[in-house]
Amino acid sequence: MNKIKIVILAAGKGNRMQNELPKVLLPVGGKPMITHLLKSVENSGIDKNPVIVVGYKKELVENTLGNKYHYIDQGSPLGTGHAVGLTREYLKDKAEHIFVLYGDQPFVNANTIKKIVEKHLSSGKKITMATVKLPDFKDWRINFVNFSRIIRDKNGKIVKDIQFKDANDEEIKITEVNPCYFCFDAPWLWKNLESLKDDNAQKEYYLTDLIKIANTEKVEIESIEIEPHEALGANTKTELEILNRFSRL
Repeated sequence: MNKIKIVILAAGKGNRMQNELPKVLLPVGGKPMITHLLKSVENSGIDKNPVIVVGYKKELVENTLGNKYHYIDQGSPLGTGHAVGLTREYLKDKAEHIFVLYGDQPFVNANTIKKIVEKHLSSGKKITMATVKLPDFKDWRINFVNFSRIIRDKNGKIVKDIQFKDANDEEIKITEVNPCYFCFDAPWLWKNLESLKDDNAQKEYYLTDLIKIANTEKVEIESIEIEPHEALGANTKTELEILNRFSRL
């Protein structure tokens, strides 16, 4: 059994991209955006053969990336919690911990991946997550406007994650956001994925709802702050242009 297995979510179509390619294959710096992430995963040395959850035009994604990875078909796009849950059968006896990343967030670097894993293993917590603190949502940071917000109590403990579409006016003003890079204790993850509900605006199973479950169970969450550019993703052509601008820096 491996200590850590990495799951990369890559099933999205990218409806607002006005492009028939799967979103993770759209070019950033002249290469499919997911290949930047895969290079960082490889360089981290954490997992040589990550699992990639595919969906829209899965054959094109698999043919582009090759047979180095294990692919799992999400089928219907029912949210991030659903996507990770589909990996359970394959991974439940293969890893003690599961690290979730995203094929449309290409800039997380190998050192950050290692730091998140090290923090998770040293803390002994059931969940370790990355967060990003921003001064505002101006200029290129507008890419983070639709990210879910991190809610902390007066002691700084993470007590909630609220999706942008479900947030109220005050919650939307919060500038600590969640890139959704999670490292989980595997048995805890598999058990609690079964408790996720789709009672939200999108009618999807959110992986981030595990934060609420953890707090209900009095399970403490570890967090680590990362550089904002490492969390950049893209859901629109304008946001994709910002990724390409950063790829040239």
